[in-house]
Amino acid sequence: MPEIAVVGFAHAPHVPETFGTTNGVEMLVPCFQQLYADLGITKSDIDFWCSGSSDFLAGRAFSFISAVDAIGAVPPINESHVEMDAAWALYEAWVKLLSGQAETALVYGFGKSSAAESIQQVLTMQLDPYLVAPLWPDAVSIAGLQARAGLDAGRWTEQEMAAVAGGDIEALLAAPYVADPLRAHDIAPVTDGAAAIVLAVGDRARELCERPAWITGMAHNIDAQALGGRDLTRSPSTTRAAAAATRGDTTFDLAELHAPFSHQQLILAEAIGLSPDTRVNPSGGPLAGNPMFAAGLERIGNAATAIISGDANRTLAHATSGPALQQNLVAVLESEDR
Repeated sequence: MPEIAVVGFAHAPHVPETFGTTNGVEMLVPCFQQLYADLGITKSDIDFWCSGSSDFLAGRAFSFISAVDAIGAVPPINESHVEMDAAWALYEAWVKLLSGQAETALVYGFGKSSAAESIQQVLTMQLDPYLVAPLWPDAVSIAGLQARAGLDAGRWTEQEMAAVAGGDIEALLAAPYVADPLRAHDIAPVTDGAAAIVLAVGDRARELCERPAWITGMAHNIDAQALGGRDLTRSPSTTRAAAAATRGDTTFDLAELHAPFSHQQLILAEAIGLSPDTRVNPSGGPLAGNPMFAAGLERIGNAATAIISGDANRTLAHATSGPALQQNLVAVLESEDR
């Protein structure tokens, strides 16, 4: 099987609102231009393109087709799309490269949450359409139910949740609840954003990058959609994905976890089996900025950048999709000299 590495990563600023269309073109073009410049390539050097986004979020059908305007009409491209976080688009591109159908791929994701009247209600559309969605519970309220279940079961404390956010814990705990037991510091700020990653195979990766971040394992798994059909305080799908991706070796220099709520970072760290010595979310993680449908891809990008820059030799990246950590992806990245 071919060796595949992340050789470049770029992302748009995390901002509450951007101007322009809902198809992400204005955010994506600077990301693509940065990658072309950093790697010394043009779009003609990309064999396969794959994106992740949501038509529900954009408010129109086939919004991802409009986003192709960021690439340009000439030359013609080989393109695909997933209707979820772009981390899963990277998985598709990874499989494409493993199959030998391409040597390079550019993966991108985007979301303009500010265009939605209520992003929380948009996310309600991913719930059970018969029993749960008609109640219109928002994503923060569902996360609050999950956090409360863990507190009542003694799985974590509000102090541990505040410690994930960082800062003056006593001051954080003195803040009012947003959705009991969640406070503002427990909730990732939803932002507009976009991200892009370039993958390359074998010697092509070595040509493009002095220190590629080799993907040595990647897997994703899913739990039941029904909120009452699983233990919300644990994440079996993350455990299964991590077991497949890490092959039992959970020693990492750092881990980038896609945890939009503070208590979810505690769930994920346990589910993966991370060592207390592993640095978790040195980038700030989603709690510092949560661009919909790009945040998971950013976790992979940040984990790869740590290797490319020489700051780490082995890293883990995680992405999630669905309510209360329903579906989870885990990727392992390593330097060549590890």
